[in-house]
Amino acid sequence: MAINLPETDVVVVGLGAAGGVAVLPLAWAGLKVIGLEAGTWMNPGQDYKPDEIHNNVRSLVTTGNKVANEVPTFRTAPDQVARQQPRHPMMNAVGGTSIHYHAQSWRLNPWDFKVKSATIERYGAAFLPEGSTVEDWPLRYEDLEPFYDHIEYEVGVSGKAGNIQGKLDSSGNIFEGARKREYPMPPLRSCDFVDHMTQAARSLGYHPYRGPAAINSQPYQGRPGCAFHGWCDRGGCHIRAKSSTDVTTIPRAVATGNLKVVDNANVRRIETDNTGKATGVTYLRDGKEYFQPARAVLLGTYAYENIRLLLLSQSTFHPNGLGNNRGQVGKHHFGHWDIQAGVAVSALFPFDLNIWYGAIAQGVMVDDWADDNFDHKSLGFIGGSSLHAYTEKHPIGAASMGSFGKVQKRWGSEWKRFIAENAGRWTTAYIQTNTFPYNNNWADLDPNVRDPFGDPVLRITAGPKVNEPKAASYAAGKMIEWFRAAGATDVTGGQGGTGPALSTHAHGGTRMGLDPNTSVTNAFGFVHDCPNLGVIGGSVMGTAGARNPTQTIQALAWRTAEQLIRTLRRA
Repeated sequence: MAINLPETDVVVVGLGAAGGVAVLPLAWAGLKVIGLEAGTWMNPGQDYKPDEIHNNVRSLVTTGNKVANEVPTFRTAPDQVARQQPRHPMMNAVGGTSIHYHAQSWRLNPWDFKVKSATIERYGAAFLPEGSTVEDWPLRYEDLEPFYDHIEYEVGVSGKAGNIQGKLDSSGNIFEGARKREYPMPPLRSCDFVDHMTQAARSLGYHPYRGPAAINSQPYQGRPGCAFHGWCDRGGCHIRAKSSTDVTTIPRAVATGNLKVVDNANVRRIETDNTGKATGVTYLRDGKEYFQPARAVLLGTYAYENIRLLLLSQSTFHPNGLGNNRGQVGKHHFGHWDIQAGVAVSALFPFDLNIWYGAIAQGVMVDDWADDNFDHKSLGFIGGSSLHAYTEKHPIGAASMGSFGKVQKRWGSEWKRFIAENAGRWTTAYIQTNTFPYNNNWADLDPNVRDPFGDPVLRITAGPKVNEPKAASYAAGKMIEWFRAAGATDVTGGQGGTGPALSTHAHGGTRMGLDPNTSVTNAFGFVHDCPNLGVIGGSVMGTAGARNPTQTIQALAWRTAEQLIRTLRRA
């Protein structure tokens, strides 16, 4: 029998990048908020280690075993038995994955919000990828711009604007949508390699710019600027210069007295009444079951767990899971498959690059071949990729370099000599590709694999794609040109790869839209069939831009929170 707790205004499930942002406007509005987090608080001074084996080899820093017990299974066709993957991108801790992400903090391009209509208008309906279920978002970039601005200033983002109210600045990204104002902090510091790659890009006629980062380039909101120690690519920042929600929005929400954080809370179900309305959530903590009633629920876990919790939350009104009366939960799921698709480009230079340590976000970007920034008429695909030349190399990672055809064996004395001579002379590029939902992609509950509580884990089905590999390979060719222009003697990669897998950038599965027959939530992220249940996180996104999704996830979460404030005030 669950222990009934006093009712609160809002219960937020998950205090990561999304939930950790949403709690701040809710608390500022005077609403009483309970934040349920499966992990607990990390101690930056003790838990974040300058240790490549701890951070990059053994595991992502986390608290508790919930993640390990819920790793989704994966298959590439419905006639296959899905298998669990060895690693999982989720993290249990106050702050969630915002603790260990690279902190690259981009806005989406205006085109990303209207891919279907813009493609039809420019190229014709036949140009849409075969089998894609892509729809225009139910909002435009202009609708989200004020919330992007909130995130950049309230979380803390460093960067250089390229389009302020329509005025372009070539030292920033001239392809970005118009923004209200400049970033609150200048970009992270440059270095010789970044300057060198910037000049090489300009020699090709590209438009390089410094990528934005949720890392302080100078003291901001009582936190210091980045020390460029280089250990935050898979771990937290021990001086709190990275703007993860555990050191930014969550403490400020707690300080209002309106947010109570309940850690080590394993949420099992979202409960509903006989009208289908959400009444609260049931969770386990220290071996006891609790029911937390609330006027509204915000579901803000990782995309995989968002989908799973909705499917598990069955009732008389929602027999197939919350929001799934039209069979849309789990549909239109996709990820940044290019990360696993083998299109990375590596380059060997005849000189030392001096890119040891630093931050991955401390680099230079090119967007000329992303989104619809170039003519696709003769190319046979839509979308493209952002290209990112960056610093940051650790010893183990550097020694894991490819051979570039110079030696035959990746072991022995000859290999060791090659590593000693070249470990500081090579680098790889970060290539992000626009990706879209398809009818051969979905997520459901696995009938064969269960967690320790007896509940099925999520199962991902993701078949092969044509459009995205073409787009990524085309952009990889441009990256090869860029490396060559910078003086690289050997360049490898860019030929495509093994295809989809679990993604560190999972999207969709609870897509937002205007039509309940093709989406799970409305334009503000509230479930069509359960209007006091909001979903925040990558699962509501309809497309993946050619850049990391975190800032868009956070902007959407802030927007959902503001809509909930208006709704509860009217009630």
